Amino acid sequence: MRDSRSEKLFYLMNYVLLTIIALSCITPLLNVIALSLSGADAVASGRVTLWPVEFSLSSFNSLFTGTPIMRSFWNSVQITVIGTALSMLVTVLAAYPLSRKQFYSRRFFTLAMVFTMIFNGGLIPSYLVVQNLGLVNSYAALWLPGLVSTYNMLLMRSAFEQLPGEVDEAAKIDGCGETGILLRIVLPLSKPMLATLALFYGVGYWNAFMSVMIYINDTAKYNMTVLVQNMIKSTSMIQDFADPTMLATMTPEGIRSAAVIVMIVPILAVYPLLQKYFVKGVMLGSIKG
Repeated sequence: MRDSRSEKLFYLMNYVLLTIIALSCITPLLNVIALSLSGADAVASGRVTLWPVEFSLSSFNSLFTGTPIMRSFWNSVQITVIGTALSMLVTVLAAYPLSRKQFYSRRFFTLAMVFTMIFNGGLIPSYLVVQNLGLVNSYAALWLPGLVSTYNMLLMRSAFEQLPGEVDEAAKIDGCGETGILLRIVLPLSKPMLATLALFYGVGYWNAFMSVMIYINDTAKYNMTVLVQNMIKSTSMIQDFADPTMLATMTPEGIRSAAVIVMIVPILAVYPLLQKYFVKGVMLGSIKG
């Protein structure tokens, strides 16, 4: 069946609108990449737009040799890897029993967790609790308060509930206990959802900013998000860290752009590996069958 004239016009308008949105999203990224790969004179004179001018890696060289970017990168890796592993572990252990119909009072516990999505203790009480537990200036202060996302837990529970009940029954006949069912049956069948939530948690921990600013006092423990923000906010910070011999061949804009690229590349590299699970995982947890 051929599309009518009005439908063709509708599709054309959609394509134009989506193209404009895509360009508005990718243009700033192209500009940042061009600034990071351009020479200092080209950047300082404002000749760089969407394509590198006087191609140079001096910004990256100045970034890696003159700033604590690698230390902050390692801090971000620690925060992300350990935080994601802990959050996934606790999310699975919370979602699995809540997905079992035989679990007593599962509705009560589910509503209790949903309650935390609507009401919370507030910033100051939360800080006082963390302070009284002696967690200030440690990464535990970043992991423990938000260890489980209720939204992610509900997605995981919904994914577990959609698995056929006959699978559980067959596993029990073969002598599997609840732990065996979870490890050998449920988790292997839920790989799309596990990959999706791991990506959600990973991006959240990698981009952690406000929690780091509140709970971490030692600048040596800052992650990349906070370091890059400080570099963007203060030109003097770049000059303080940089080697005096490099000041003549570097520009703050180029180093900032290089830092932004270094910060976003790990997420851009991980996403394609999980992309095949991502859409399937989101759809798997969005409906209840």
